[in-house]
Formats: sequence, C-alpha cells, structure tokens
Amino acid sequence: MAEYYNYFRFAHYIFFVSWMAVLFYQPRLYVYHAENMDKPDYVKVVEVMEYKMYHYIGWIALIGSFATGILIILSMPDLLRSGYIHVKLTVVVLMAIYHLDLGRYMKLLREKRCNKSGMFFRAYNEVPTVAMLIIIWMIVFKPF
Repeated sequence: MAEYYNYFRFAHYIFFVSWMAVLFYQPRLYVYHAENMDKPDYVKVVEVMEYKMYHYIGWIALIGSFATGILIILSMPDLLRSGYIHVKLTVVVLMAIYHLDLGRYMKLLREKRCNKSGMFFRAYNEVPTVAMLIIIWMIVFKPF
C-alpha cells in the first residue's frame, strides 16, 4: 500500500479542506439564525442552508477525512511512531466532537430551544481555526 501513500494524502487534503470549510461556515450560519429569529422567512432559508451544509457536505467530508487518514496510516504504519501524529489525531477527534456539537446546535436552533447569541457563535467559530493551525503545525514541523 505504500505506493499509494501520496494518492491517499492527496484525497485526504481534499476532504480535510472541505471539512474545514464546513466547520468554518456552519457557525456563521448559526450567527445569522440566532440574530434573525424574528424573521421567519429568513430563518427558513438559513435552516435549509444549515441542513444541507451539515448533512450533504459536512458528513461526507468528515467520513472522507477519516477514511483517507486511516488509509494513510495503513500505507505508512511507521507514522504512528512519530509523536506529532498523536497530537494531530487528538485534535482531529476534538474536531469531530465539535462537528457533532454543531449538529446539536442546529437541532436546538431549529426547535427554537437555543439560547446562544450571535456573539457566542462568532466566538465558537474560532475553534476550528485553532484546530487547523495545530494540525498544520504538526504536519509541517513535526515537533515531536
């Protein structure tokens, strides 16, 4: 499988970039949703966008990222001997938890049971940025 390593990495980067786009944009939709609860027609449009982004792009990108990540490790098992990969994998698990939490907030917003403000979602939107910076740092500099 080692001869396919670069192909797996290529696909992994495509899925990762797609997943990050969802993790960056989904909370922004929640900002619009939370700040416009008094405009039902607007909220309906945002809810459709939230749903499609999360389910049709987000889950495919997450599953693709995990699947190609597993293929990368299977093709180069020595990667698991590097300390940086463990930090990266920990951050990826935290990102998956964040992804699931975005789904929870989407449901709460749709049911009008979310008491979080647009300001909260603006701040919450910074989580994937920090995660991405850590992951890229680990990949580029391999500090451990």
